[in-house]
Amino acid sequence: MILDVVYNHTAEGSSSDRVLSWKGLDNHAYYRSQPHAPQHYDDTTGTGNTLDFSRPVVVKMALDSLRYWATEMRVDGFRFDLAATLGRTMQGFSTDHPFLVGLTTDPVLGGLKLIAEPWDIGLGGWQVGNFPQPMSEWNDRFRDYTRSFWLQWGAAQSGQRHHPTAPELATRIAGSSDLFGHSEPYGMRGPIASVNFVTAHDGFTAHDLTAYHQKHNEANGEDNRDGTDNNRSFNHGVEGDTDDPEILHARRRSLRNLLGTLLISAGTPMLLGGDEFGRSQGGNNNAYCQDNEISWFDWNHDEWQVNLRESIAELIRLRRAHRVLRPGRFYDGVDEDPTDAQFRADSAWFRVDGEHEDEDWWEDPETRVVQFMRSLSIPTEADALVVVNGANRDIEVTIPEDQGAPWHLAWDSAWDSLAERPDVEVAPGAVQQLGALSLRLYLTRPQG
Repeated sequence: MILDVVYNHTAEGSSSDRVLSWKGLDNHAYYRSQPHAPQHYDDTTGTGNTLDFSRPVVVKMALDSLRYWATEMRVDGFRFDLAATLGRTMQGFSTDHPFLVGLTTDPVLGGLKLIAEPWDIGLGGWQVGNFPQPMSEWNDRFRDYTRSFWLQWGAAQSGQRHHPTAPELATRIAGSSDLFGHSEPYGMRGPIASVNFVTAHDGFTAHDLTAYHQKHNEANGEDNRDGTDNNRSFNHGVEGDTDDPEILHARRRSLRNLLGTLLISAGTPMLLGGDEFGRSQGGNNNAYCQDNEISWFDWNHDEWQVNLRESIAELIRLRRAHRVLRPGRFYDGVDEDPTDAQFRADSAWFRVDGEHEDEDWWEDPETRVVQFMRSLSIPTEADALVVVNGANRDIEVTIPEDQGAPWHLAWDSAWDSLAERPDVEVAPGAVQQLGALSLRLYLTRPQG
C-alpha cells in the first residue's frame, strides 16, 4: 500500500483565518511568510498557507510522521503531494534539501517506494526530474504529450504546423531520458523514475477525455470555476453522451490509444482505477466533493466495457511477461553484439518506409508515424516493435528489414475486442496496413 501524504499545507485558510493546526503552536516557525511582509503567508500551494520546510522543526515533524506510518502502520511507500514545496529553502527548490536528503538516506524510509508530485504553484515550482535517487516522480510531460498527440492534435486536427509529433511522443515512450537521465553518472535513476500517467485522481477520467471538450463541474457548486481548463481532450464531435456508432467507435479507439501508450512505454505506469473499463464522471474533472453517482464506480458493465477491460488486462499481462517492455535502464541504441547480425539494437527508430530515422524526419512537424524497435539481445527474451500511426488515415507501413526473428501481432488499438486478434507471422521487410489513429505492438517468440 502506498499512502498519499500532504505535508505541504495544513487546514488553516490564511494568516488571518482561524487557528486550526500548527499556527496555534508556533505560527512563524511552521509557515512560510512573505519576506517583506512577515504578517502574510507565502502561499506556494494554492490553499492559503504553506509549511516552511526551510525550518528544521518542520523537517523533523514530517520525517517523524513518515516513520510512524512506515513502522507502525507498515505502509510500503508514500506519494508526496506538491512535493516541490518539501524541497524549498528560502532561495528556492534544492535537490539537496535537508528533508529530501533525510528522506532518501533514512534507514527506515530510504528503501520504501517514494513518489513525488514534482511541482507546486510557487515561483520555480515545476521540478520534474530534479528529485534525488531513489525517488520516482509523476511525469506530466508524458500525460500532456500523450493526450495532445492522440486527442488534441490527433483525432481533432492532426497536420497543423505546431503540434506534438510522433518523434516527440517517442521520447516519452522511451522513458523520458531528457528529464530523468541527467544524473552523475548518466542514467543512474533509469526510466523507472518516470511515473507515466494519462489520468490521475484530479481531472478527467480517460473516458471523459474522449467524450468532453470542456469540464462540466456545475454540481460542485462553484459555477464551473473549479478544476483545470487545460484538459487536452476531444469529444469526437458530440459533447457528452451519444448513441452515434461512429463517434462511439472513434472514442473507444482513442481510449485504447491512450491506455495502450501508457502500458507499452518505458517507465512506471500509473493507471487510474476505472479507466480500464471506461468509467465516466459525466465530464466532472474535480469530483472530490461528490459522494454520489458522479464519483462512484458502476460495476455493471456493457459489452464494450468488458472488451476494454480484457484488452487492457492483456497489455498488462504482456508487460509482465516480457522484460523488453519494462527496461531498467535508458536505451543507448548500440548493439549488444554488433558482430552478430541476428541481434537487434536495444532501441532503434524507423520511418513509415522501414528506413532508419534521420534528423529531417525527427524535426518534421508532419511526422505522425513512427516505429520503435526494442531488444534485450537475449534469445530467450522477446523483441518488441511498437508502431504508432497518428495520422487521420489508413497507412501502409514497411516493417524494418533485418536478420532478426519474425514478428507476431500481439495487440492493436484498432481492435474492438481481442477476438479480432489474428495468429499470423510477419516477416521483417513486410508491408502492413495500419488503421487511422492506431497503435500496434509486435513481439517475437522467444527461443526455448
